[in-house]
Amino acid sequence: MEKLEQLYEGKAKKVFATEDPALLIVQYKDDATAFNGKKKGSIAGKGIVNNRMSNRLMAHLEKAGVPTHFVRELSERETLVKKVRIVPLEVVVRNVSAGSFARRYGVEEGLPFGEPTVEFSYKNDALDDPLIALPHVFALGLATREEMETILRYAKQINGFLRELWASCGVTLVDFKVEFGRLADGTIILADEISPDTCRLWDSATGKKLDKDRFRRDLGGVEEAYAEIMARLEAADA
Repeated sequence: MEKLEQLYEGKAKKVFATEDPALLIVQYKDDATAFNGKKKGSIAGKGIVNNRMSNRLMAHLEKAGVPTHFVRELSERETLVKKVRIVPLEVVVRNVSAGSFARRYGVEEGLPFGEPTVEFSYKNDALDDPLIALPHVFALGLATREEMETILRYAKQINGFLRELWASCGVTLVDFKVEFGRLADGTIILADEISPDTCRLWDSATGKKLDKDRFRRDLGGVEEAYAEIMARLEAADA
């Protein structure tokens, strides 16, 4: 599949057109950002890990009944995906208190929830991606009720699958962010990526952070953490 003109460049990826208008090529970068782009840096090899991990997880989810944009991996940094119109919402599923949830409600990190929580943020960098309630989603015309029911169902299904998979790797899935898109016919599918950039992943025995929080919080060992979490996933799949 030939890569044509660049259509978009985001914080972590570039997107290119192909000769097929229904397909795009995504190229993963090593650039790292945090706090809506206020902190910037680079993590060597991050793009490779994120590309390979996201593809592996999306292939698993397809088999589990969650439709995704994944078509096939082209190289260690590039993947062929279905073209979608992104629903302008970040869908965050939380199993354990951490990050903004802990700060917002004044609770300690590491508090396990009796059941997963799902929250939505409006994808708008100028507004710092504010939390948004479902009535406001409908008021702004961001998605229909039927679409949100589908998104919520998929989010819970993804969480159940990923929690079990990561547990088999000795890892606790603390929380994660996913995004969804619409195909040309309006079908809702999982898009974007699932990676250490978008998930909080803690060693189940020690609590060691194996995700982008090591970059956000200047904990060091960022490249090593990304390599370790990828190695654990590959070992579980072997």
